[in-house]
Amino acid sequence: MPTIEEVPEDVSTSTTGNGGQQQQQQEQQAHSWRAVGSHLLENKVDCGMWIARIASVTFSIMYVLPLSSSREESYSYYQRALICNALASALRLHQRMPNFHFSRHYLAQLLLEDSCHNVLYSLIFINGSPITIALIPVFLYSLLHSSNYTRKLLDKAGPTSVPILRNLINKLVARQTDILRIIAFNEIILFPFLFFMLFYGKCSLLSPFMHFNFLVYRYASRRNPYTRQIMGELRMKAEEFAQRPSTPGFIKTTIEKSVSLLSRFAVPMNTAPRL
Repeated sequence: MPTIEEVPEDVSTSTTGNGGQQQQQQEQQAHSWRAVGSHLLENKVDCGMWIARIASVTFSIMYVLPLSSSREESYSYYQRALICNALASALRLHQRMPNFHFSRHYLAQLLLEDSCHNVLYSLIFINGSPITIALIPVFLYSLLHSSNYTRKLLDKAGPTSVPILRNLINKLVARQTDILRIIAFNEIILFPFLFFMLFYGKCSLLSPFMHFNFLVYRYASRRNPYTRQIMGELRMKAEEFAQRPSTPGFIKTTIEKSVSLLSRFAVPMNTAPRL
C-alpha cells in the first residue's frame, strides 16, 4: 500500500512565513517607488532640472566618444549638451529669483546668481566652433547636481535601494570640492584659450570679451567661492615666479602689469557687478 508522508507543521509554517515576508518586502518596495513618483509629480521643476542635467551628461559623453558618423551629428551633441545646461540653469534661476520686473536692481541681482552665469556660459559657446574643454564644466556641473538629486530620490525609495548606485554617488559627492575647483580652473583657462581660437578663426570676436565678463560675474558670486580662490592662487604663483632671480626682466614686467590690470576688474565682495 502506498504510504502517505505527513509534512511537519514547522516546515509548512516557515514556508508560509517566508512567502509572506517576500510579499511584504515587495509591497514595501512598490510603495517606496510610488513615493518617488509622487515626489517627482509634486516637484515638476526639480524633475525637469534633473532630466535636463542627465541629458546634458549623456550628450557630452556622446560628443566626446567617437559614436557619430559625421561632424554635423557630433556638433549637434555639443549644442544639445549646452542647451540642456542652459535649460536646467534657467529653471533653477526661476526658483531663486522673484517675479520679473524690469529694473536695474533686479538685473544686478540676476547677475549675481550662479544659474544666470551658467546660462550666459552656454550662450557664449553654443554658436561657435565646438570646443571640447568648454564642455568640461557643463559635464561636471550636470553630473554633480544630477547625482545629488538622484541620491535624494534613492532616499525616498528606501535606505537600501540600489546600493551600487548609491555607493558611486557617495564617492562622487565626497569629491565635490575638488570637482568644483576643477570647474573653476577650467573656466579661467578658457579665457586665454579663446584668444588663440580667435586668431585661428574658430570663435567670434565677442567670445573672449563675453567670457571675460562671465569671469567677472563668477568672481562676484555669492555661492561659488572657488573662482576667487583659484584666481588668488594663480596670482600668488605668478608673483612668486616673477620674483625669482632667474626670471627674465621682460617676463617679470609682463606678469606685474597683467596682474595689476586684471586686479582693477576684481569686484568687491557682496557687491553686484556693474551693468
